[in-house]
Amino acid sequence: MANQIAAGPDLLEYVREFSLREDEILRDLRRTTAELPAGEAMQVMAEEGQFLAFLVAATGVTEVLEIGTFTGYSTLCMARALPPHGRLVTCDISERWPEIGAAYWRRAGVSERIDVRIGEAAETLEEMLADGFSGRFGLVFIDADKANYPRYYELALRLVRPGGLVVVDNTLFFGRVIDPLADDADTAGVREVNARIRDDQRVDLCMLPMADGITLVRRR
Repeated sequence: MANQIAAGPDLLEYVREFSLREDEILRDLRRTTAELPAGEAMQVMAEEGQFLAFLVAATGVTEVLEIGTFTGYSTLCMARALPPHGRLVTCDISERWPEIGAAYWRRAGVSERIDVRIGEAAETLEEMLADGFSGRFGLVFIDADKANYPRYYELALRLVRPGGLVVVDNTLFFGRVIDPLADDADTAGVREVNARIRDDQRVDLCMLPMADGITLVRRR
């Protein structure tokens, strides 16, 4: 049986040649984001954006929740995969970054599907629960501040419907999860959420060694 292959630059380029379908709008947004401070490190890989769109389309969900917008590359990928009547709620701490993505959402003709909520993400999610959004979403994507991942995960499980997906990004966190010298709050948050998901009998799970680690969680 073959083990996990090492995907170096040449092999990754091969994957992009034969799989990636990133059009001009997505490329322009990715390039704009890469010019920002830490922009290239913070945005999702193009392959991951396509994977998220694939999940949305394959599961047929009509309502998506995103925790962590940044400049909205993943937002755009998922919003495009929704049906015309679909809706994506995306949360960010600042208006600055989503405003960059908004121009590209308009270019793609999906801005009316996207509802941006600004504020502390956990507070926004609590407000949504109070407003009757419990069990509402078919897919929740978590890609925000890592120290609060355990809290976001618990709130996401209350907001996703039974049988729905919670997709958690950065669950390998640049390899820091196995570094005994890494004791910062972000690494601790990722380690805690990984352990919590592993032991959670409310869900099915699959951790993928793709990008910076992606964990798929299905609420039973």
